[in-house]
Amino acid sequence: MSFFKRMFNKPVEERKLTNVKDLTQGDILVMSDSFGLPENLRTKEFQVSAVNSYEFEHNTQTEWVLTGNNDLELYLTLDEDDRTYLKFSLKILHQDVESLFDLEQFSAIFDEPGNAQIERQNDTGTTSGWSDEIYRQSVFAKVGFFHRKDHRKNTLSPYEGKDSGEQFELYSLYNEDQDKGIDIEVWQDGDTEVFLTLFKATTDIVDMYPGS
Repeated sequence: MSFFKRMFNKPVEERKLTNVKDLTQGDILVMSDSFGLPENLRTKEFQVSAVNSYEFEHNTQTEWVLTGNNDLELYLTLDEDDRTYLKFSLKILHQDVESLFDLEQFSAIFDEPGNAQIERQNDTGTTSGWSDEIYRQSVFAKVGFFHRKDHRKNTLSPYEGKDSGEQFELYSLYNEDQDKGIDIEVWQDGDTEVFLTLFKATTDIVDMYPGS
């Protein structure tokens, strides 16, 4: 009897994490001690609390929602071209936008043809290390759909209505070095969300391990 137990109760191999693309809900990642990182990222440990999907006409992006020990919530996607970069997004409040930018200048982002240039005024405690002096617009009213599901495991519905995702328009600006940016998502109900974005090398994640 014990022989058969040994045969049919093989120990389950522990899942190993070697690529950011394989992160799933519950997993842990640890950031490096690089001084090129904002203080709220440097040496910090984050858990993936949710996995969402951003669907555009020509591609679909995975978004990992990261929660830290201090209840800070960040969003991670991958910027993939010739090289792959980590793209961290920090949602900021209206008062942060008011401090960072002249609101009249900021409103030009939504004017056609989408060639706005905006300059930073003052950082806040939240935005320190995330912002740059000047941004130039490169994306205007790009239509996308947000899905609260992981497209790697679940098929996204191609139809309107149920499970079609939440439609939004994306506006994006970048600094001269293309390593910092601003993403603005305007939803169909008029709600507008502003994110500061930061592009870093994948080596800035120094450890990853499966959640319990």
